[in-house]
Amino acid sequence: MHGPTPPPPLPTDKLRFPMPPMHESVEDERRHRKERLAGALRLFGRFGFEDGVSGHITARDPEYSDCFWVNPFGMPFRHVTVSDLVLVNRDGQVVQGGHHVNQAAFTVHAQVHTARPDVVAVAHCHSVHGRALAALGDLLEPLSQESCAFYEDQALYDAYSGVTVDAEEARRIASVLGSHKALVLRNHGLLTVGDSVDAAAWWFLSMERSAQVQLTAKAAGRPVHIGHRQAVATREQVGGDLVAWINYQPLWQDISRSEPDLLQ
Repeated sequence: MHGPTPPPPLPTDKLRFPMPPMHESVEDERRHRKERLAGALRLFGRFGFEDGVSGHITARDPEYSDCFWVNPFGMPFRHVTVSDLVLVNRDGQVVQGGHHVNQAAFTVHAQVHTARPDVVAVAHCHSVHGRALAALGDLLEPLSQESCAFYEDQALYDAYSGVTVDAEEARRIASVLGSHKALVLRNHGLLTVGDSVDAAAWWFLSMERSAQVQLTAKAAGRPVHIGHRQAVATREQVGGDLVAWINYQPLWQDISRSEPDLLQ
């Protein structure tokens, strides 16, 4: 005996699926990047990536391509609003805003942005598991679907010389990053890049979690690696910036709805 006939499937063009927005003006795009930057900083604060005054996320201005929006020096990530953000040039000089910038941290970001014109955002924080991975001088291994996103798309800066304030060392760091989306700075932490704030922030979060999985698995026993062919195939499926952007949207919806004052 058959039950009632179910409703017919809806046309796919009637279903919602988030995609990166198109902007009608440079002002709209600037506002969008600043909103996403403030939201990402708040999320990083929520996840415990902040450590004192260390840590930055930078976003390239859509009009002035050699200027970058960045969080103010010494302001808690969880308190940052759009209006708090500071615009600096490639030399770290403030051109808009009322706060100082952490010059040591920005030196690396400036060189990465200069070397990678395709990069909109750069994220670097002193997260716990990222620092632990960096202390070992290790890269992420293909132990999970998430870590495969970084397979053969990460690099190790195998040196440490203290707080980076030298432009030449910052250029070397950018050179080691090359065309990759992620970098392990030995004895320091993680750095990720993306073609949007959303992508760079997602890659940092995913890399931190993958580091936690790797460290936990190795402490518990002998992890089983995903084979090269499968790791490459998985990276091709989940390793692009668009996929990162899509993965990040639930986090953006959460922070923008629960803390709407960030948009001020």
